[in-house]
Parts: sequence; C-alpha cells; structure tokens
Amino acid sequence: MNTIVTFGEIMCRLATPGHLRLRQTRQFDVIYAGAEASVASSICNFGGQARFVTALPKHVLADATIDTLRSVGIDTHSVVRTDRGRLGLYFLETGANQRPSNVVYDRADSSISITPADEYDWDQIFVDASWLHLSGITPALSATAAEATRVAAERAQAAGVTVSCDLNFRKKLWQWEASKKPRELAEQTMRKLLPYLDVVIANEEDCADVLGIHAHETNVESGILDTRRYPDVARQLVAQFPNVKKVGITLRESISASHNNWGAMLYDASSDQPYFAPLDENGNYHAYSIKNIVDRVGGGDSFAAGLIFALTTDELSEPQTALRFAVAASCLKHSILGDVNYSTRAEVESLMGGSTSGRVVR
Repeated sequence: MNTIVTFGEIMCRLATPGHLRLRQTRQFDVIYAGAEASVASSICNFGGQARFVTALPKHVLADATIDTLRSVGIDTHSVVRTDRGRLGLYFLETGANQRPSNVVYDRADSSISITPADEYDWDQIFVDASWLHLSGITPALSATAAEATRVAAERAQAAGVTVSCDLNFRKKLWQWEASKKPRELAEQTMRKLLPYLDVVIANEEDCADVLGIHAHETNVESGILDTRRYPDVARQLVAQFPNVKKVGITLRESISASHNNWGAMLYDASSDQPYFAPLDENGNYHAYSIKNIVDRVGGGDSFAAGLIFALTTDELSEPQTALRFAVAASCLKHSILGDVNYSTRAEVESLMGGSTSGRVVR
C-alpha cells in the first residue's frame, strides 16, 4: 500500500538552447515532462514507488513519453492509449538576470483534455495505492479534464487513499469557459475539488489567485515575502475546508530570473502548528540563496514530491523533518536541467545536513 499515484498531462517540452529567445532559435532541446509526471519521477528517484495516469495518443512520440517515464521506474500500466486527441506541447524560453522566463502552451485538444473520467480504470489504479497527487493544471485544460480530476479525487477518497493537490494556477490555461475570467473559472472549479483533499500545496501566489486568500502586507512582485503572514493563509484555507489536514506553501523570493531565495512553510492543522524550512543555527527561518539557476521549471513539483515522499517514509514523516527534506530537494532541482529532479535521497539528506559547498564528490 505504498504506491504514490499521480494523474495529469505529460507533454513534449521544446526549450530554446541556452538562453536564446524563442524569436532567435531555429532548433529546440526536446524532453517529455509535465507537473504530475515530474512528481512521480522525483519520488522514484528518491527510492519510492510511483504510478502515473494519463491519456496519450497512439503514436511514436507518445511512446517516447512512456519510455521516459519507465526509465526512472514509474509504473505506466494505467496510461490510457486512445485514437483521439494529440500530444500536448509547451515551448520554454529560459530567462536570465532581469529577463523572466516565458512559456508558450500548445495543448488544445490533447488526449487527456478530451478523455472522460469513465475511461480510466480507477479500481485498478488505486488497488495498492496509499496516495494520489493532483494539480490545478489538469482541471485548467478543459471541462472534461476538470471532471476527470474531481472523479479521481472522489474515487481515491472512497478507497481510503490520501489525496494531495498543488493549486498551480496557470492563467494562460483557464480559457475553456469564455464567459468567465481565468481566476473566476479556476476558483469555481477548484472549490469543487478541495473537499476531497487531505493536503494542499501552493506557492506564495496560488491561494490568492485560486481562493482569494491573501497574505496581507506581502507583495510577491517586490521579491520580498513576509513569512509571518502565511500561517494565517493556511488557517483561512483550513477554516473553509476542514477536511484539509496539512498545507504546504513554497516561499520564493525572486531577486532575478537567475537568483532566487527559496524555502517553505508546512502548516499542520491538527496541532495548529506552522513549520518553516530551512532554519539557521538559532532556529530562525533562513531561505536558501540559489544563484546562477540552471532551470527553475519543476521547482514546485520537486517540493511536492519531496513532501509526499517524506510524509510516507517513517523516518522522515515528522512535519519539520518532512518539510526540511522537501525544501532541500526542491533547492537541488534548481541546479538540474529539465523539469525532473534527478537528485537522490542521499543527496537531499546531505543538503539537509548542511553540505552546501558544491565540492566535487570523489
């Protein structure tokens, strides 16, 4: 009963080489990735068991995505192969210094966006599962995908499986109901999902964008966060959805596209206790300073994976320890090209223990 299930879209990522702009490049670096697939990959890289559920077309590029998943040990037997739809794409332009990164989506009519919930074998999917992880990205694709996500959570809850979701607000994607603005549609949809959740994960903006819950006197655009405000954000969320047992919020201070400060908070509703990581020698919150970022895409997914892995691993499951593991894992991800965190459990625990020099391991 230790398998972690994730449900969502895997795509072809087309990234400009180096720091070229999309207008400049005539070639792309190709990998296959998606938020929930990245979580499953990281869990396997830490030594856990993961199953990824999605819908893919029947062609060789979709075969390549499955090869990528299997290469790290993900169970892909529950992937639905269909004659409908296409493989989604996204184009990435990596920013530097004061120029932000930019993502262009090409995901309309992807197979997962048009595959209804009843085409997935939920009974088989959850037969040995202890956890289901979702994100707010999949419901943003279409009404069909939103309903499939809700059904996944409902069926997992009925099977006694813990359910987590990263709110992951993507303004560019919430377009499937023309009469509603993206934030309005996101809030309406995600509020139907939240009653099934045990763990909610978000960044410093998601609770405001999706649920209208604000960290007062904090302005993420300034690059400076008032971390004292986030326990109240978590308490407001739990007050609205008492089924939620834990809230994890990543805290990113963007000094520039190449330099971020990184940490997180975990709120435990049962004890009304907020935890922060990383901490300095006096026990005060002191974010990791990440300079010369290689690739920040997937940073939040690596946090989610680290948190889920730690909470389901006995010796890491104490809330402060689980949070330290998740933050250290996601810190390391910023040094790795691509969406997936290829850090091992030992490497994460080394950073947790204070090994930050980056010296060659011989």
